[in-house]
Amino acid sequence: MELNSVILTTGSSVGFFKLVNYGIGKLPIPETAQRNVWKWKNISTSFVHSLLTGVWSVLCFCMHPQMAEDLIETYSVFSHALVSVSIGYFIYDFLDMVLNQKISHSWELLFHHVVVITCFGISVLTCRYVGFAVVALLVEINSVFLHLRQVLRMASLAKSTFYRVNSMINLGTYVVFRINTLAWMTRWLVLNRDLIPLISYTIGSVGLAIMTVMNIVLFYRLMRSDFMKSSREKEVRKEKEKEM
Repeated sequence: MELNSVILTTGSSVGFFKLVNYGIGKLPIPETAQRNVWKWKNISTSFVHSLLTGVWSVLCFCMHPQMAEDLIETYSVFSHALVSVSIGYFIYDFLDMVLNQKISHSWELLFHHVVVITCFGISVLTCRYVGFAVVALLVEINSVFLHLRQVLRMASLAKSTFYRVNSMINLGTYVVFRINTLAWMTRWLVLNRDLIPLISYTIGSVGLAIMTVMNIVLFYRLMRSDFMKSSREKEVRKEKEKEM
């Protein structure tokens, strides 16, 4: 894809997710979520992005399996477009957070977006490491359940059976598609050090290190919120029953 095509695809993506956000705002919003309509719309838009790019990333390898053998040079227009569309989403989300939320409340995500936009931008502009970027987007498979979890909590459905099932799937896909994927990407980067220019290797290494730390912290928070908390509540209930 030429530079004009990259700009057009990325720009169209920004506009598309803006329309998605607008459309979500026109749908019925749970009463409990109306206290923070912006957050509801933002998370729901992120859910759409995760669903779209998660499926798309799997299709990229199914339709062009050669890319799995060469993550540096081999790519398809389909996979290149995926990375460009994802850049558009992260640009949109970055601007949405800057304009609607205090930076002190979202600096972690803003920093994450800058790292992703930089790494993906290098990929689409040089037409190299597209396969590596598509591998990175496999984490969006987990993000589908991660964002769904947030939506359910905002809708006051955190005690429902559906929420508990989603929490278990979320944790399982978190390990498989987020932690394992990042570990595999780090290993690949180290093994292919001689094939990657110093600047790209440095940016990639720093980016992966930041993502790894952020994901370990988030994993702990999920465990504490959805599983450790419920275990403590059961123990408290048992103690109360004994006292009665």
